[in-house]
Amino acid sequence: MVPSRKNVVLVDGVILNGPATDVKAGEKFVEDACRLIMEEVVLKATDINEKVCEWRPPEELKRLLDLELRDAGEPHHRLLQRCQDVIRYSVKTNHPRFFNQLYAGLDYYSLVARFMTEALNPSVYTYEVSPVFLLVEEAVLKKMIEFIGWKEGDGIFNPGGSVSNMYAMNLARYKYCPDIKEKGLSGLPRLILFTSAECHYSMKKSASFLGIGTENVCFVETDGRGKMIPEELEKHVQEAKKEGAAPFLVCATSGTTVLGAFDPLDEIADICERHGLWLHVDASWGGSALMSRKHRRLLQGIHRADSVAWNPHKMLMAGIQCCAFLVKDKSDLLKRCYSANASYLFQQDKFYDVSYDTGDKSIQCSRRPDAFKFWLAWKALGTLGLEERVNRALALSRYLVEEIKKREGFKLLMEPEYANICFWYIPPSLRQMEEGPEFWAKLHLVAPAIKERMMKKGSLMLGYQPHQGKVNFFRQVVISPQVSREDMDFLLDEIDLLGRDM
Repeated sequence: MVPSRKNVVLVDGVILNGPATDVKAGEKFVEDACRLIMEEVVLKATDINEKVCEWRPPEELKRLLDLELRDAGEPHHRLLQRCQDVIRYSVKTNHPRFFNQLYAGLDYYSLVARFMTEALNPSVYTYEVSPVFLLVEEAVLKKMIEFIGWKEGDGIFNPGGSVSNMYAMNLARYKYCPDIKEKGLSGLPRLILFTSAECHYSMKKSASFLGIGTENVCFVETDGRGKMIPEELEKHVQEAKKEGAAPFLVCATSGTTVLGAFDPLDEIADICERHGLWLHVDASWGGSALMSRKHRRLLQGIHRADSVAWNPHKMLMAGIQCCAFLVKDKSDLLKRCYSANASYLFQQDKFYDVSYDTGDKSIQCSRRPDAFKFWLAWKALGTLGLEERVNRALALSRYLVEEIKKREGFKLLMEPEYANICFWYIPPSLRQMEEGPEFWAKLHLVAPAIKERMMKKGSLMLGYQPHQGKVNFFRQVVISPQVSREDMDFLLDEIDLLGRDM
């Protein structure tokens, strides 16, 4: 589009009259791209006849996508083909048979919310630039705090449960030693924190990033179900004190990544109160059980925590990413810890109530309105609808467990208490073999081989891993309400089909 030459204004050889983009062409591209998304992503999301993935090796996929960036732009018809290719070769996490991660499925309301926020392109730090989304975040945090069981509290949405755990670690350290914000690490005693041997790996990363050091993360032994043993925690805390270290934090887990274990929060809270330790609960995965009157008992005692990480983008399907860090403290501890008082953003003489300028509680400046996705889904489904989502996922998990027990060649690691179903598939060639070193060495190879076959076929996606001395096993996770009993049956049938000749 060529701007009008009438009264042309040139600066450094650039014409400044009129817009520099072809608005009509841009609008048409958005319209066509949205139609493509609707047809190829949304309408096919629940079609079990579609592939979960269209596997290609990295070098081949590079050629197919033509990733090189050039001096000249491309016409819209070619860009639409690029979009088509991206959709084709991406993993369909909305597919009813995508079981690979702790997120899955399509929530239509949170999807619409994402479309809206992408189009509006807000940044949630001050009320003046993001009035709606700041109020939405406040409302959602208030309701989540209520479900934890606190009378009041504080919080913020941030990019990931890993970041929430880092927030907790830093906030606990700040509470223990407020001078660290200005004076840094010098002169501090050797700080030490305690967490489960089954904790998320972000605990080690956070300790490294914050300068605490991974050697000062004490991993407390767990029982056979993956739960932290309180007596071992007590022993480690006392040992650390005798060695002259300064214990300051315990991180319990509600819903471990692999086994779906829930630490005994009441007993851990007793120890924290006795020793004056900050208790953080990483409920990134298991926190959504709080929505269910039937299953919230899994988090008995969570109201005694000082802080909680909870990711609605997992079981509640709010769309990646949607992660809340919640704090019981209401004295502005979060803001005191993280604020930098940027005068160009957080002026105190604004014409409105500046307490709504909550961005200084975050380590970020620009921040996405992630709470809105959860808010719109919650508005659409209601608390009862979210509760039913949790209950149905766990009922389907129970169904799968019972089917595994019935089928020859399938063996549970343990009875699950959440939506993580861990099991081995034992091919016919190993079923008569004694369970000795040779048996386990051969079984270790089975899950990766089946995973390769299922991905190249595109029939489903399922995670596997070795864990705590156990050879590779499958971890099935049920989340999406689009998943049916028939999909559970298909899962077992397909694994048997892909692995029976091994």
